[in-house]
Amino acid sequence: MARNRKLERRRRVKRGIRRKVSGTSSYPRLSVFRSNRHIYAQLIDDIAGNTVAAASTLAGVAGDSPIAAAEQVGAALAEKAKAAGVERAVFDRNGYRYHGRVKAVAEGARKAGLEV
Repeated sequence: MARNRKLERRRRVKRGIRRKVSGTSSYPRLSVFRSNRHIYAQLIDDIAGNTVAAASTLAGVAGDSPIAAAEQVGAALAEKAKAAGVERAVFDRNGYRYHGRVKAVAEGARKAGLEV
């Protein structure tokens, strides 16, 4: 029961975020998804419906801890974004709290030069 309430809360918050946040080709949306074992991040152009760049811990990006790995994912995504000609993005936390691994992805992208 508690799990279902948490998922419903996240879905409700996510809908509110997506009403306000949208990505374009020059200013894509940096969307973060976290599972129990991995973290995924992608830059999305919502107008064209394309993924500009993506990175995850599945792609061999790893760190000493889950937060360090998430920071590496953010840095890897920023490097791919620069290669694609993207310099800034709008952050979509996808219904998660801005804390822990989600925050680490944003900070890693910022350290690598992406304006988030």
